[in-house]
Amino acid sequence: MSKVRFTLNILAVALFTLTVASMAQAQATRTWVSGVGDDVNPCSRTAPCKTYAGAISKTAKDGEISTLDPGGFGTVTITKSITINGGNGGQGYGSILSALAPQGVLINITDAADVRKSVKLDWLNINGASTGTSGIRMIAGNTLHVENCLIDGMVSHGVNVDMNTANAGVKVSVHNTIIRNCAGTGVRTNTVAGGQIKSVVSSCHITSCGTGIDQVNGTIGSIHDCMVSNNGTGIQTAEPTAGSVANVDTTSLTNNSGTALNVVGSSRIRIANCFIAQNNVSLAPAANVDSGGNNNIVGNNTNTAPAGTPFNQN
Repeated sequence: MSKVRFTLNILAVALFTLTVASMAQAQATRTWVSGVGDDVNPCSRTAPCKTYAGAISKTAKDGEISTLDPGGFGTVTITKSITINGGNGGQGYGSILSALAPQGVLINITDAADVRKSVKLDWLNINGASTGTSGIRMIAGNTLHVENCLIDGMVSHGVNVDMNTANAGVKVSVHNTIIRNCAGTGVRTNTVAGGQIKSVVSSCHITSCGTGIDQVNGTIGSIHDCMVSNNGTGIQTAEPTAGSVANVDTTSLTNNSGTALNVVGSSRIRIANCFIAQNNVSLAPAANVDSGGNNNIVGNNTNTAPAGTPFNQN
């Protein structure tokens, strides 16, 4: 009887080992989704999956999910380094409808074995349909790249980096992206005490949001070549646990119903080559805004000039 049990135990261990090995082999470096795919498929190019959530379990860490054709690919939670490519420009956006959902994309990478903890989201159209909470929300990870995306109709934020750990090495880049109709903020970066986020927002159009860009709690940010218009507040740097710095250049801030550049507490904003027009207030408080002396501030209800430390272009 004991020999039978021993044999059965050996067979069970062998079966478990083969199952784990099979699962590992099933994860490909590149997987595919299609509007006419099926999540029971292996997510290969000839047998694609239907959703990003279905493909991500079959995609290896540091791998890529590619989109074969336009379609609705569902909300997704990301727990490992990965790239989601929604169409590579020529095939339209990979659509995520996040109506009534907490977020279209949730990034929560905590695995110590995942050294990069990096996510790239490219050519995605995330639609909250005026009921989804946030377009992209990151609560754990090291690096987030958002490029060539459209985020629309959120009751909270478009891109919300809301770190739940004091990670001092977080990097965020949002490039060539349109964010509109978000009741909260277009791009918001925030971390707990002791953390720091380094962010870049470039070549973006952020419109019809409560606040265009809000950098909170130790964010060191660069904002370049953007249009921030028709929001409540344009760009804000804030606390409460640590001051933030926003370096803003070659950016247009227009028709914001509140303050175009708003600084809270000990935070600062530095501006160069900016066009600030037709807002309620151009900037406040003036002492916390440093200037390169080459900005155009005109046509605001209150045309406040920067009164911080001037700096020169070399």
